[in-house]
Amino acid sequence: MKIIMFLPLLLLVCSVSADQTETAEQQSSKQDIHAVLRELTASLINDAMKQNRWRQKTETDQLKLQSKEIVFKMTFLSLSVKQVAFSASLLDQGEGDTGPFNDHTTLIFKHVITNIGNAYNPSTGIFTAPVRGAYHFDLTIVGHGNIVAGAFLLRNGEQISITYENPTSGTVSASNGASLLLEVGDQVFVRLLAGARIFDSQSHHNTFSGHLIFTM
Repeated sequence: MKIIMFLPLLLLVCSVSADQTETAEQQSSKQDIHAVLRELTASLINDAMKQNRWRQKTETDQLKLQSKEIVFKMTFLSLSVKQVAFSASLLDQGEGDTGPFNDHTTLIFKHVITNIGNAYNPSTGIFTAPVRGAYHFDLTIVGHGNIVAGAFLLRNGEQISITYENPTSGTVSASNGASLLLEVGDQVFVRLLAGARIFDSQSHHNTFSGHLIFTM
């Protein structure tokens, strides 16, 4: 009778012990999985941080390279256009009067004496600044008789100065000049005053000149 009662008790104890062992193994296995997941997560985060640092370094290096390229291009441009100068007279051939006209009229100085840098266009009479900087311009006109001789110097259509003489007889001349800060693409040209008249010949009395003083 004692043996019969002891046997179920022994089986129960063994069963509980086996369950506890299995539970401990499961917990240990779960802990191992969690540890692996933590290590994997930490590794992924570390890799992501490294990639981010590498990407930031790459972007920084690219910005530095772009800055160097910009400086190089600006330096090259400055060196390549640091010599800008032109001088032109009104008539390319023959002699005669220009004007008077009813409206202010752009003068085209066709006879090119000097055009270093090719910033002056003898087809339009317009000087276009190739680089930002300080420029100086001079204008001389000659008139005769009893008709006013006068012309404007303009920057982008804005009047800068006037060169003017009102003769009563004979021949007269007038000159003026200005130093201007120009941006790339700014245009400088001359317009004859409405009602004014000037005279030119192969002696090249009327001249429009300019040159770059320094870049900025």
